[in-house]
Amino acid sequence: MKKNAFFIMLIVTFALSGIAHYAHWDMIAQFAFSAIAILFVAGFLGKATESVAHYAGQRLGGFLNATFGNAAELIIAIFLVREGLFDMVKASLTGAIIGNLLLVLGLSMLLGGIKFKQQHYNVEAAGHNATLMIMAVIGLFVPAVFVTSENFSVRKDEILSLSVAGILILSYLLWLIFSMITHKDILADEQAPPDHGEEPAWSKRTSVLYLITATVMVALVSEWLVGTLDTFSARFGLSELFIGAFVIAIVGNAAEHSAAVMLAMKNKIGAAVEIAIGSSLQIALFVAPVLIFVSTLFGQTMDILFTPIELTAIAVAVFIAQSVSRDARTNWYEGALLIMVYLILGIAFYLV
Repeated sequence: MKKNAFFIMLIVTFALSGIAHYAHWDMIAQFAFSAIAILFVAGFLGKATESVAHYAGQRLGGFLNATFGNAAELIIAIFLVREGLFDMVKASLTGAIIGNLLLVLGLSMLLGGIKFKQQHYNVEAAGHNATLMIMAVIGLFVPAVFVTSENFSVRKDEILSLSVAGILILSYLLWLIFSMITHKDILADEQAPPDHGEEPAWSKRTSVLYLITATVMVALVSEWLVGTLDTFSARFGLSELFIGAFVIAIVGNAAEHSAAVMLAMKNKIGAAVEIAIGSSLQIALFVAPVLIFVSTLFGQTMDILFTPIELTAIAVAVFIAQSVSRDARTNWYEGALLIMVYLILGIAFYLV
């Protein structure tokens, strides 16, 4: 019954969002319907990836969930890049990184920790995740410092941005080879409890079909949503920074929220951490660099220079997330701390 109600709401909100867009309703109404629709579409994406994860295993499943969960952010960002809204793109990437590290991981630890006093996952994976998070900060921090302090020309800025983007993508691809092929046994989550005969929501073929369908739906709703952002931000006096870093990020992270929290409450904190931290790493090491190359295809290269505010937010999120996750043990209090840091950043971004 609940599943039928979800699919009815999914279809209704998606249809209303499409009607609002193509019938040229008031922009605020378009924004509202698109934002609600993308929550249900992202939830559908989360359910599909969780079902696929059942067949693929927890680690690969967590990676797939993070990848398809990031489809919303990537697709929204591509439309923003096409419109030349580079500042909003960077803000949305910042929001996606801190949203996953603080809000998604925080909620997972909090709700999972309330149900289970202490949860454990692979300590090797925790250590490598911490190192990769620092790598991501270095990749975003170094260009900003050098270009600003040395007053690089536009050409040098482009060369540095494209070079760093290529190196970050290579680093991420090497991590996939390391974690999924050469060292997958070492990084396997041995702490994960058995499924006890739990059946996936759908068959393997249906799960893959739904995954593709959900991704297409995310692409459509994302395009409708992006078209309303200028009017929405102007109407309510919100900065592009706040819209990108919190509104778009929270909406786009809906898939990760639902899947990670659900897994944590099943005592599968390893998969939840893989989704939250893995998603942030994917944004910083793969999605952001890919967008640099995508912008070049559109005729104007977006640099990889994040503002001091954005870099500070990312560094703070990485620092606290690394601190609470490095020992591969979690509890509800650590989750609460992550959420508190997210609230601090949210208030600061709102006042910009």
